[in-house]
Amino acid sequence: MKRLLILLALVFGAIALICVAAWQLQIPAERQRFNASGRESRGGDPSSTNTQPTSRVTAEGRLVAYPGAQVTISTEIGGLIQRMLVEEKAPVTKGQLIAEIKVDEQKAALAEAKARIAEIDAEIRLDQLELKRSKDLLDKSVASRQEFDHAQRNFDVATAQRQTALATVERLEATVAKSEVHSPIDGVVLNRYAHPGEMADIGTRLVTVADTNRVRIEAEVDEFDTGCVRVGQTVTVTAEGYSGQSWKGTVEEIPDAVSDKNLRPQDPGRPTDARVLRVKIRFQEPIPVKLGQRVEVGIQDGLP
Repeated sequence: MKRLLILLALVFGAIALICVAAWQLQIPAERQRFNASGRESRGGDPSSTNTQPTSRVTAEGRLVAYPGAQVTISTEIGGLIQRMLVEEKAPVTKGQLIAEIKVDEQKAALAEAKARIAEIDAEIRLDQLELKRSKDLLDKSVASRQEFDHAQRNFDVATAQRQTALATVERLEATVAKSEVHSPIDGVVLNRYAHPGEMADIGTRLVTVADTNRVRIEAEVDEFDTGCVRVGQTVTVTAEGYSGQSWKGTVEEIPDAVSDKNLRPQDPGRPTDARVLRVKIRFQEPIPVKLGQRVEVGIQDGLP
């Protein structure tokens, strides 16, 4: 019995020694693995290259002009279109004559109003002399007060008539001036809607002019991706018909509210009633895409 106890003690002692030796051998491996995982949690080895793809927000958009860089010019008065002086794709400068509306009747009325002013001026000169004569006679007690008041009244009426005629001239001059339609900006004629000989109402469209050097992209970012978009992010732009080509841009403006989607998705499986954020993107390089053309944008996750 005593031998058995000694034998068991020796066996348990050997097992304990083996466990201690194994634990001591495991410590360096655990430390090495801990150090490796620690480096990975801090970004890995600085000398290694991160080959993971950068996550992006993708969206569809269109090439649009900056506010004020595209205008549709319309008529301010109605009448017969007498002349159209520009064609589509024609360059125009600010203040250039675009079209002319026939206003012969208004021009005749303007000439009549100006002649009426000349007539009233002659009456005023006569009334002024009569008023002065009546005042002198009244001072000498030769004429009555009634005659002086009558002369004063004639002078005041003629003066008021002249003011009315001047207002008529100003109104007709403004109407005649509106008959000449000028371009408010420098640009290129994108569309021409009217032709000489057509009757135009007030507000009839004549041409659309755009400055093609002041353009940017309006991308419709899904409302659930709005938290991933920030001003200054780099954007990659691609377009159908330009295979293998892409262009760089930068997020320039982010609105404060989402709105309804304007672009119909090309994928029939995508919803058409989604709400979007209209993100504005400016270019970092020239782009051959045409105004209104659909493009695809990829907004990189992170600032450059």
